[in-house]
Amino acid sequence: MIKVAIVEDNSALRLSLEQLFSKTQGMQCVASLSNLMNVLSEFKRSEPDIVLMDIGLPGISGIEGVRTVKSNFDTIHVLMFTVFEDDEKIFDAIRAGASGYLLKRTPPEEIIDAVKELHEGGAPMSPSIARKVIHAFQTQPSQAITDYQLTGREKEILYSLVDGLSYKKIAEKYFVSISTIRTHISNIYQKLHVNSKSQAVAKVLQNKSV
Repeated sequence: MIKVAIVEDNSALRLSLEQLFSKTQGMQCVASLSNLMNVLSEFKRSEPDIVLMDIGLPGISGIEGVRTVKSNFDTIHVLMFTVFEDDEKIFDAIRAGASGYLLKRTPPEEIIDAVKELHEGGAPMSPSIARKVIHAFQTQPSQAITDYQLTGREKEILYSLVDGLSYKKIAEKYFVSISTIRTHISNIYQKLHVNSKSQAVAKVLQNKSV
């Protein structure tokens, strides 16, 4: 059972998301908040696996909310769910610790797929967002990546993570076992001095001017 929490100030949208998860087999909505005022106590009580979080929240922004959640709950993955698709918001959210980024025009079935993918180790992003992130990698000075002494295969796997692929899909892509992919990713994390996918992406993007 995937336990999902929602942080969204639009009451109609929040209700529709609650209904979406409640009727989806294998998922349960365990918390539904309109703001981040009581997020720590609510998440300690409900223990969600994944949080769908808006950026444009009243009071405390969703980007600050990601930082708060990730600094207090290592195992919770945050999936941004927003209308914003400008570079600054995207990269700020990733740097803050978001593991995925969906636009609010995403169809319901794709929201469900994204939650499952994130739970399985992927980093789901709306196609237009993934293109922006990949473009940021491609336009980074090559030195920004080679400084970390990643091998060619490690770079390929890192790009695959950014492209939203799960460990299983990456293993299938390169015709190796999931354990081999986990070993590569562990080596990537050690070289980048990070502990998660989102931190790895942020590390490579940190010198990019957005």
